[in-house]
Amino acid sequence: MNKFLKYIAAVGITFCFHNLMAQGPVRSGQAGFTQLLINGWGQSSGMANSNSAGVAGVESFYQNIAGLGKTNGTDLAFSRTAWLVGTNINISSFGFAQKISESGVLGLSVMSFAIGQIPITTVEQPDGGLGTYKPSISNINLGYAYNFGKGISAGLNFKVISESTPDVRTGGVALDAGIQYATNLLGSDAKGSDAKYRSDNPAALREGDIHFGVSIKNLGPDLKYQGDGLATKSNIGGKSFTTTTSQRADRTQLPSLVNIGFAYDFRLDSKEELYWHRLTAAANFTNNSFSSNQTSVGLEYAFKEILMFRTGFDYEKDIFNKDLRRNVYTGISFGTSVQFALGKKIENKKYRDNASLIAIDYSYRATNPFGGTHTFGIRIKLGSKTEAAAL
Repeated sequence: MNKFLKYIAAVGITFCFHNLMAQGPVRSGQAGFTQLLINGWGQSSGMANSNSAGVAGVESFYQNIAGLGKTNGTDLAFSRTAWLVGTNINISSFGFAQKISESGVLGLSVMSFAIGQIPITTVEQPDGGLGTYKPSISNINLGYAYNFGKGISAGLNFKVISESTPDVRTGGVALDAGIQYATNLLGSDAKGSDAKYRSDNPAALREGDIHFGVSIKNLGPDLKYQGDGLATKSNIGGKSFTTTTSQRADRTQLPSLVNIGFAYDFRLDSKEELYWHRLTAAANFTNNSFSSNQTSVGLEYAFKEILMFRTGFDYEKDIFNKDLRRNVYTGISFGTSVQFALGKKIENKKYRDNASLIAIDYSYRATNPFGGTHTFGIRIKLGSKTEAAAL
């Protein structure tokens, strides 16, 4: 365990140093595959991507793959994102996670972009009239997370990236890695290690109230476009015949980044034996290689883990100046979830770890221009035990 953690820490420190030397804002627009920076999930996007320290389950594929280790049975998730309303671009995301051993979790996710039909134009016919074509963009992720002990998990994610039009295409692989750590800031009382979180509410048991997380994303080799679309016909030197000239595309770098996150769960109940009201405060710093660094903060309020409300703000340099802002997003995000447990009430009340549930998520991210980004999602969780708790 120590060797693995030291390795991840060393890579993170090296990568942060590289980013600082790279002067991310100066290199804005020089990376490709920026779809890797789009969050297609409803929970984490509602908190402005601030919860890399506490994200769990399938949504961990975007922020911190270590959170996949919190899956205690089978997780399924699907979401549909109307990206920058007015562009007619939609994003579909699907994820699956399965606990395969006492400490290991294996997961798969797919993200696909529906950009719509684009008119075909040529030098001779710049106004189109030649039909349309449909670009294809997709990301496929295969992740594994391992729980080294209570509250400590680490994960790796291998992703396959693909972009294509009828005559130009590219593809490649990238790697994500992450660590999460959770503990109880105030410790536990004499009644037992989980006594602080026991109550008549089966949502009571949690792994810790303070969370830390570090993740590295989109590490991989430079990619290169190729295909017949890079060839042009011309008359070289005024010759009477036409030749085909192939243009060589330059290599494109991936938008690599580092996330460093912190979160804390506040108990708002007046009675120690209850845990009906939770308020989670989260913060995250993102060190980008090819764009401005970002600092995001978020809040999530939960009532009995049935109904949740979220908000967040993602800050970067000049975000309040519409003339200098480099991002279409203006920073503010909102979201909500409602989830229902499946099955009968059980005595141990370990709802968060062992219950089966179904949940509906929604988030909104403000933009200027366009009409914002809306994400709708549904999650199904099947507990690891045959008994399931009810709220």
